[in-house]
Amino acid sequence: MQKWPKKKTQYPLIALVFFIFIVFSILYNEIYIHEIHSKHNTHNHGDGDSSTSAKEEEEEDPLFQTVKNLTIPRIPPVPLDKSSACHSTVKYSGRRAEWDSFRTESSGRREMPETCDYFSGEWVFDNSSHPLYKESYCPYMSDQLACHKHGRQDLEYQYWRWQPHHCNLKRWNVTEMWEKLRGKRLMFVGDSLNRGQWISMVCLLQSVIPADKKFMTPQAHLSIFRAEEYNASIEFLWAPLLVESNSDDPVDHRLSERILRPDSLLRHSSEWMHADILVFNSYLWWRQGPVKLLWSTEENGVCEEIDGLGGMELAMEAWANWVDSNVDPVKKVFFVTMSPTHFTKGEWEPGSEGNCYNEKLPLNGTYWGVDSDLPTMQMVERTLARLGSKVNVLNITQLSDYRKDGHPSIYRKFWEALTPERLADPASYSDCIHWCLPGVPDVWNELLFQFL
Repeated sequence: MQKWPKKKTQYPLIALVFFIFIVFSILYNEIYIHEIHSKHNTHNHGDGDSSTSAKEEEEEDPLFQTVKNLTIPRIPPVPLDKSSACHSTVKYSGRRAEWDSFRTESSGRREMPETCDYFSGEWVFDNSSHPLYKESYCPYMSDQLACHKHGRQDLEYQYWRWQPHHCNLKRWNVTEMWEKLRGKRLMFVGDSLNRGQWISMVCLLQSVIPADKKFMTPQAHLSIFRAEEYNASIEFLWAPLLVESNSDDPVDHRLSERILRPDSLLRHSSEWMHADILVFNSYLWWRQGPVKLLWSTEENGVCEEIDGLGGMELAMEAWANWVDSNVDPVKKVFFVTMSPTHFTKGEWEPGSEGNCYNEKLPLNGTYWGVDSDLPTMQMVERTLARLGSKVNVLNITQLSDYRKDGHPSIYRKFWEALTPERLADPASYSDCIHWCLPGVPDVWNELLFQFL
């Protein structure tokens, strides 16, 4: 059999030529880039201009780094999540983010256009006009807030109406509210208390929308109720600390330490920036001890520890900077003040032990619970005052403080199993943070309706 001679391949020669071409290309580009930088620096230093050159500005910018005369963008920081951890922790250095647009001068207190103080008043029992909806008629009710469903038999908590001292609230009107929202996105942003206000708003409005014209999209961090007829949506965005944090998972956020980026809002602001009406809150999560700051420019995982109030102030500054930079007269922004808790019965009934469990009536007269932290209120007031009319305040703290009867206590679904010992002591596991629905958050939304 005749054997054909093997043909020699040209691949090694081609590979060698290609390699030489790549090497010469790299060397040429390095020389060319170096010449550009040299000419640029000569031009900047030769014109007598004392301003910082573009290259110097890039080198000072924390998002850029210089390697062998080449200015390249830094790698963005790894997003925080529940697995994030500090490599080490030091005391807070006093550092603050440098916000370019946030005014340092006070522009005056934000005033509502109305002359009446709608936040000063009393609770009046009214079983003719309240509740504004029935718990069982709202298919979007949360088991965390459905107190009657979970065994609460005293329903008086549903019948209290807020009455300002020297004026009246506008009567709730579902159709008028939908017209205010036509073609718009209303978004609640914050923690589980703001989620309760969102559920309240959905329950207040959903009954007039035909079943085939309303849709609920319960996404991980952004839940959306949409009314097709009005081309409108009512949304909730989970952002308990306003800035980026390791607690941004709306379900799995029970962590041993809170880590946040006090100079980063993008994770949340990229969602809320497109809304027409924004309702923010933030408070409760700052009351759980110190937090750890991991600045966006920190590359070695070193965190700074700060108390909750100090951390909240940094987060509020970041949020206020966004508002100052992005809010125009068309966009409406509201900030809801802190929602009070009722864990110490001795405050309203001296000498007694317990908490909100088995409380059935509101408080009368003047009352301010210790859990409604005054230094926090004062810090929030200072921050909001610098924003002038760009933010309206829903000051729900005092009026809600009277409602020791409005919490779920034991009448809700608990996600963890309760031991026989705890079940034998109802006060030990009572929820004195959130609010039954129908109930107090409905009034917060009546106030929102008043000011829209």
